[in-house]
Amino acid sequence: MVETNQGPHPRERILDASEALFAEKGYEAVTIREIVKAAGCNVAAVNYYFGQKRNLYLEVFECRWIPRAYKIQESFRENLRKSGRSDVEGIIRAFAMAFLEGPFSEKERIRHSQLMAREIARPSEAFDLIAKKVMRPFVRELVELLRKALPAPVRDHELILILLSIFSQIIYFTFARRPVSLFTGKRYTSEFRENLCDHIVAFSLRGLGMGNGGCS
Repeated sequence: MVETNQGPHPRERILDASEALFAEKGYEAVTIREIVKAAGCNVAAVNYYFGQKRNLYLEVFECRWIPRAYKIQESFRENLRKSGRSDVEGIIRAFAMAFLEGPFSEKERIRHSQLMAREIARPSEAFDLIAKKVMRPFVRELVELLRKALPAPVRDHELILILLSIFSQIIYFTFARRPVSLFTGKRYTSEFRENLCDHIVAFSLRGLGMGNGGCS
C-alpha cells in the first residue's frame, strides 16, 4: 500500500511537494522524509514511483518544468503567427510577450525561476536534460528566425550573443518582479507588462542599430 490519504494521485502529490521543496531549499537540503510528509504519503510511495531521490528530482523537471517551458515556446509561436510579422521587432515582441504573459500561476512562476536559478548556480543532470530538450532546440529556432530577419548577415556566435542579450532582458523582467516593482513603483498589471514589452523591443532594436525612438 503506497497511498495514505485521499485526494490526487500519490505520484502527483509527491511531484508537487518535491517541486516546492526543491525550489525553496535546493536538492541537497531536501530529505525524502520532508517530501512524504508534505505529500501525505509514505516512503514506500517514493520508492514505488521513483526509486530514489535523484530520479524524483529529474522527474520534477521532466513532468513539471519542461512542460511549462514548452507552453512558453508554443505561446511565442502563436504570438508570432497572430501578429503576422517575421521581422526583428515582431520576433522580439512575440518572444517577450510569451514570457511576460506566460501560462504560469504565481506559484508556478516562482517555482520555475527558483529551480532554474539553482541549476544555473550548480548544474546537475537536470540542467543537461533541459538543455537537450528545451534550450538548444529553441535557441536554434530563434537564431534561424533572427538570421532571416536581420538586414545584414551576422556570424553565428554574434547571433547567439544577440539572442542571449534579448533573452536576458526578458527573463529578468519576467521573474524579478519584486525588484522591478520596487524601483518602478509599478504593479505587474497587464498594462505594465505591455509597457515592459515595448521597452524590451525598443531597447533591443536600438542595441541592434535598428531603433528610431526612445525607450518607454
